[in-house]
Amino acid sequence: MVGGQRQRALKHYQRDFYAHSAAASKAVNNDTNDVPQHTHDVQQCKHSSFETGQSGQLNISSTYYTIPNSPGKRCRGDSEVLLETTEFNFTTLDDFPDNLQNDTPEFVEFALRLWESDANLFLEEFLRLEGQGDYLQDICVCGEEAAIYCCQDCHGSEMFCHLCMVRVHARQPFHKMEHWDGISFDDITLKFMGIHLQLGHTSGVCCDNPLPAFNNDFVIIHYNSIYEVGLFFCRCTSAQPHIVQLLCVHLFPATTVDPKTAVTFQALEYFQMLSFESKVSTFEFYKTAARLMDNTGIHVPKDRYESMLRMMREWQFIKQMQHAGQGHHPKGITATEPGACAVLCPACPHHLFPPTLLSHRSRFLYALFLGIDANFRLARCNVSSAMANPGLNHGYAFFVEEHAYKSFISSQERAAQEMSSCSSHNAVNLADTRVSHGLAATGTGTINSQYRYLNMDYLFFSSMRLALNISYNITCQWSKHIWTCMSTFPHQYHIKHHKKSIVFLIPKFHLPAHIAKCQTSFSFNLIKGVGRMDGEAPERGWADINPIATSTREMGPSSRRDTLDDHFNDWNWKKICAMECVNNLTNFEASLATDELAKWRKDIEAWEEDPMTQAAVHLALSTAEATEIECGNDVSLHDDISPSVLISSGLELEDQQRRLEFDAKVVGQHATDVQKGKLLQQVNALHQCIDTWGRVQLLYMPGVSCLQSPDDIATEAKVHNINLFLPSSLPHRVPCDNHLLEHEWELREAQAYDTLNDLRTRANTRANGIINNAECHINTLSLKYSTSRSALLNLASRLGKNDNWERSLKPLNKQKDAVPLKHDNGRMMGQQSISWIWKTSGSNSNELGLQDSLPRAHHWEEEVQLLCEEMCHVIAFLDWHAGWWDTQAREGALAYAQRQANLHRKMAVHFKSMWAANSSWQAPLAVDLHS
Repeated sequence: MVGGQRQRALKHYQRDFYAHSAAASKAVNNDTNDVPQHTHDVQQCKHSSFETGQSGQLNISSTYYTIPNSPGKRCRGDSEVLLETTEFNFTTLDDFPDNLQNDTPEFVEFALRLWESDANLFLEEFLRLEGQGDYLQDICVCGEEAAIYCCQDCHGSEMFCHLCMVRVHARQPFHKMEHWDGISFDDITLKFMGIHLQLGHTSGVCCDNPLPAFNNDFVIIHYNSIYEVGLFFCRCTSAQPHIVQLLCVHLFPATTVDPKTAVTFQALEYFQMLSFESKVSTFEFYKTAARLMDNTGIHVPKDRYESMLRMMREWQFIKQMQHAGQGHHPKGITATEPGACAVLCPACPHHLFPPTLLSHRSRFLYALFLGIDANFRLARCNVSSAMANPGLNHGYAFFVEEHAYKSFISSQERAAQEMSSCSSHNAVNLADTRVSHGLAATGTGTINSQYRYLNMDYLFFSSMRLALNISYNITCQWSKHIWTCMSTFPHQYHIKHHKKSIVFLIPKFHLPAHIAKCQTSFSFNLIKGVGRMDGEAPERGWADINPIATSTREMGPSSRRDTLDDHFNDWNWKKICAMECVNNLTNFEASLATDELAKWRKDIEAWEEDPMTQAAVHLALSTAEATEIECGNDVSLHDDISPSVLISSGLELEDQQRRLEFDAKVVGQHATDVQKGKLLQQVNALHQCIDTWGRVQLLYMPGVSCLQSPDDIATEAKVHNINLFLPSSLPHRVPCDNHLLEHEWELREAQAYDTLNDLRTRANTRANGIINNAECHINTLSLKYSTSRSALLNLASRLGKNDNWERSLKPLNKQKDAVPLKHDNGRMMGQQSISWIWKTSGSNSNELGLQDSLPRAHHWEEEVQLLCEEMCHVIAFLDWHAGWWDTQAREGALAYAQRQANLHRKMAVHFKSMWAANSSWQAPLAVDLHS
């Protein structure tokens, strides 16, 4: 029987492949038949109906409708290639489950098999589209000329005459035309058809003084092809310069004097976005457009690749200046300051609050985190030069100004490079090896084939004004003489470090490669005020930019910097757009089932309870028995041994059995006579104690007599195997006094908690000299705990106890649970999981290793505070930036400024609505960053 999912699939199949539209239904004749008519004079369509019969089988009925031909459409003639199509085999649907999901492999297979049944239909239509299709009209719709032209890019496959095609494409110059020669189509250009672009006037207005482009061979590069067009400039009295006329119609000229090549704004924007996402090179994009123009090699267009490279660089530069607001500056591009074009992080503290108004404890919320790193994959071969490849971006974004940088490095050539005193950092010690020979730059931020502290010093001081937390892979070496080196730099790069709290750190992933001293001195996990920051943010940026290294490796110095600046800006922008936040605890609890939430709360309450120790339980039981004696309710059957003493003594005998078994294993088969003598004395003494205890046990638990006779104790070869038959081990058919059951329950529960406490102490042993002995004790304690827990399970069923105790006393896996509080297990320190034995109530806060857990908890608390504060920074920055754009509006630039202001306000509203679920966060008031 077809299930619900299969029925829905059938409905989709019926709708997509057989159901007729309402417009087509109106044209259907009243005549229908159950079999198709084999004639080409009429066109028939098939309509299938699906119904489920009483037996559950799927019934399919088909009806063929005769539809008259539409005007302008032709009948399918004998000359057409008609491929036989097969019906879809609906029995294959039985192979799929009813609960198919769109993102499952089963659904993908189902959809593919469903499509495969109509693959012939696709192939037939592809072949039909190579011809005239359904349109065989001899005369165009205008009724004047023959319809022999078709456009590949227009919607539909209608054919038009020459005049109509020219009229339709007067404003569509980038469509591909085809000419029908009676048998097949041939490509034809709009220029050949007489269509030309007239600049300087609105569409449809003729120019009184047109000027054809230089040599009349103007080429326009579009994202779908390369076009040779007829282009005319306007040279009327009021005409603008030629490059302005081109820009007005969204064409970017290759040169400013007699341009012969241009690229559309759409193509530049499309390629820029494509390169951001796929890191495609300009060469690959240009070759793609050239092949879309001609993929045979017969009509290869004149090479415009170099022009495309130049136009792309110019486009990137202009867009950066536009986004940075330099077009609204009175002095324009010449007034651009260093770094002005870089997309800033809105979560960083842009002087939102004066530091003097902050308390010492909250000052870390407004600290600037600065990550330093170098990327050796972004090396550049020693090709071209700054003269042959001049740059446009002179330190306006992420790269420092090249001339000043090289001049300073050259002046410090004699400075000796100190060797690393930490681990062997090849980036420093092997700077002059042959690996870097032949390279003009070994990575970003380096020069002259060297990775020296001096290079990073310059980049650091030229970008720094305020920094509190600085992370660098080799900061242990780099920070040694950083302030001494600062004295050799220009005064404008100096930092008043004695007035700032600056912390040097090593990123978490790189920290294990350093020596032990560095791992404690520069660890994020041991520094307050850094939250869960890992310092590896630059590495994430490298992962995005590395695929473009193959392109930039062979670029000239300036082209490489301009390209990387553009990609770095895009990476920052994508991070801004992807900002999100996890809802707070209240909303998380609201999403949980009530019973599940109640269970978790019980777990927390059980953990917070302070369990009683065995000594405390002994004292409580003795006090209760003394009260009963005073009241005349003594239930003791022995003068010296009360019920509670009997049970506690039995537990002690059970513990002695485990210790004796442990001692026997330690001695082994090759024990000395002295060891054997001591062990035998312990065995004999324990035998006598068990025998004495067993006689008293029969007074309180007479049912034990039917389970084991006194002779069993004497004949048992191994004393640790003697069954004491405590109340928890009695079968349910053997009666037992409830007082004894309650006493053992209380004593067993306290015993389990005491055992966990001992187990935590043994598990945290780190001394190599006693670690083997500690392991043996762990085995014994694990067995003791498991025995106590098994006894509690049996007692709980007899006493009708609830399962609350199981939330704290969980099953113990010695390999996974009996581990130190601080253990590696392949994870970083801040991500290590803590065994449940350390979360159980009764754990001592002074235990060895807990001091590591407390900073970890504080770091997570700091991370929450930092996150909430960064959310405030984002909203305040976006609000400020929107207001800044409002003030930049001037004549001719109002539209763009208003557009940017609206964009930043929309982003601020979006983030506010996304973060509003966090009740602990409040949106900040508008702040003037320049105040």
